[in-house]
Amino acid sequence: MRLLFRRTALLAFASLTLGFILAGCSHYRLGTGSQLAFQKLYVAPVNNVAAIPQARALVTTKIREKLMQDGRIALVNTPDEADATLEVVLKEYDRTPTIRLESDTGLARQFALDLTAEATLRLSGGRILFEKREVKASREAFIDGGQLQSEYQTVPLLAEALANGVSHAVLDTW
Repeated sequence: MRLLFRRTALLAFASLTLGFILAGCSHYRLGTGSQLAFQKLYVAPVNNVAAIPQARALVTTKIREKLMQDGRIALVNTPDEADATLEVVLKEYDRTPTIRLESDTGLARQFALDLTAEATLRLSGGRILFEKREVKASREAFIDGGQLQSEYQTVPLLAEALANGVSHAVLDTW
């Protein structure tokens, strides 16, 4: 008798607990929950005024990939189809030595690579959501096989970090 009461009480407690958990999760919404001012976005090819060669196509591709991963907007191929247009300008590329050789302080072993861009998001009606918003990305380049090769291998990582910042600027609530 006592064992039956314990089982019944345990079953009732487990049912109540499960009911509260499921009721609490029923209103959960995946994602930000905020509506964007646009549904279709045109990403203009990146303008490169910084001294970083061949970064235009790479950065444009990374930005488009990041925006597609979110899934809240559709990317289109022309500004005529879009509700909004994103323009990005690579403004500055800087390398700063961070670790030097003990035997020769003129030779660096590691560089901090910084890429600065400005992003502008404009609705098709001409209303500007943000203009020349600065986005920065930084990565470290270790000089083991030569500086040029090291930088060349680090630029895709730098582009990915910049694309992450641009996508947050576009998709987050302003």
